[in-house]
Amino acid sequence: MELIWQRVKESLANLIPPYAYQMWIEPLQIEHTVDASIMQLRCPNAFSRKRVLDHFGELIRSELKDASGRAIDLDLVVANGHEEKSLAPEPPQQLPLPNMTIQPHYGRLLRQDYTFDHFVVGKNNEFAYSAALSLAVRKNIQQHSLFLLSKTGMGKSHLSQAIGHQILKQSPAERVYYMTAEDFTNEMVTSYKTNSVNVFKEKYHKGCDVLLLEDIHYLSGKGRTQIELAHTLDSLCNENKKIIFSSCFAPTEIPKLNENLRSRLASGLISNIDAPDYRMRVKILKKYARANNWQVPAEILEYLASELSQDVRQLKSGLVGVSAKASLLSCPMDFQLAADVVKNMVRQSQSITISHIKQLVCKYYNITPKELISRSRKQALVRPRQVAIYLARRYTDQPLQAIGKSFNRYHATALHAIGAVEKGIRQGGAVQRHIEYLCRKLEKGEF
Repeated sequence: MELIWQRVKESLANLIPPYAYQMWIEPLQIEHTVDASIMQLRCPNAFSRKRVLDHFGELIRSELKDASGRAIDLDLVVANGHEEKSLAPEPPQQLPLPNMTIQPHYGRLLRQDYTFDHFVVGKNNEFAYSAALSLAVRKNIQQHSLFLLSKTGMGKSHLSQAIGHQILKQSPAERVYYMTAEDFTNEMVTSYKTNSVNVFKEKYHKGCDVLLLEDIHYLSGKGRTQIELAHTLDSLCNENKKIIFSSCFAPTEIPKLNENLRSRLASGLISNIDAPDYRMRVKILKKYARANNWQVPAEILEYLASELSQDVRQLKSGLVGVSAKASLLSCPMDFQLAADVVKNMVRQSQSITISHIKQLVCKYYNITPKELISRSRKQALVRPRQVAIYLARRYTDQPLQAIGKSFNRYHATALHAIGAVEKGIRQGGAVQRHIEYLCRKLEKGEF
C-alpha cells in the first residue's frame, strides 16, 4: 500500500498546483491497515480532512485505481484521534512538561491552547485560517506576509500564535519573534537610550526568521518607530522571511502612518475575520467545553450561543461563568443559572448610544457634557474623555471618525484615547476598576 500511495502522490504532484499539493497532500500519511481494499490516510486536523475530501477526494480515488489496477476506497482519519500501537515503543528523548507554553526566541510567550487544532473554522474565518495555515506549513511561497484584520475578540491573536506554534513545531531552530507593536516601540526607544541601536537593528534585520506583530494600529503617530519598522520589514521581505500582522483597523484606516510603512502593510495578503453566526458559536462552545472536560448540556450551549453574540471572547467567558458558578454552588447547569450569568454580561435590548455613554461618564466623574467635549487638556477631563471614547468604540458600531467627531476630536486622537485606556486596563488599578464599573452600568441599562 505504501508503494501505491507513493505512486499516487507523484501523480497528484503533476495534476494540482504546487502550493495546493504541499499544503493539503504532502501532510497526509499512510496508516498501516490489513484491509487491502481501503487506503487509510492520516490528516493533521479535521479541517484538513474536510478540505481534502471536498476538493481532492475523487481525484485521489481515481489515481488509486490507476496505480493499483483495482478499486480502492479512501478513508481519512484525524491525527488527534489516532494512537499508534507498538509492541516495543521507543521513549521520546525528552518528555514534555504538563501545561508547557512554547517560548519563541524573542518576545512574548505563545499560549499553549492557541494552535490550529484548537481553532474552530467556519464561514466567518475560513479564508483567514487557510491563509495562516498555508503561511505556516509551506516553505517555498510567493506571499510572505499576512495581515489579520478583525474587531477585538474574534480570534486574530489565536491565528497569529498558531502560526508561531506550527513553525516552531516543524522547525524548532526557526527564530520566531512574537510581540505587540507597543513592545517593539519600547524596545526601540530603550535601544536609543542605551546607545544599542545597532544591536536592535541586527536582531531584527538579520536575526529574525518569523515576525508576529500584534496591534499594529498602536504605531499611529509614532514617527520614529514607523521608520525603523519600515526598514525592518524591507530587510525581512528581501530575505523572504515570514511576517504576520494583526490589527483592528485596515492599513488605510490607521491615521498618522508613514506612507512607506502603510504601503508595506497593504502589500501582503489582508484577511478579515467576521463575527461568528449562531451555528458557529455553538461549535465554538462545544469544542471549548470538550477541551476543558466540562459536561455541559446541549440546551445550555445553545442558549449561550443565542444570547452571547458580541465576540468569541464574550462567548467563552459566558461558558466559563456558567461552569464556575455551577461548581462553586454545587448545583446542576440549568437555564436559570445560565440566565443569571448572561444577564450580567449582555447589554439590555435597548441599544447603547454615544449619548448614553456620555451621560453615564459625566455622572460618574461629576463633569458636564460641555466639559467632556471641550478642548481642555486638564487631567480631570482628559481621563473621562478617553474612557468615554473607549466605551463608545466598545459598545457602538460607529466608525472611529464618527466617534472622534462626537467628542470634538480627530479620529487619530480617538485612536490614541482607546490605546491609553486599554493600556491602563492591562496595568490594572484605577482605570480597570472604572471601566469594569461603567461596563456593568451600561450592560444593565443604568445610564
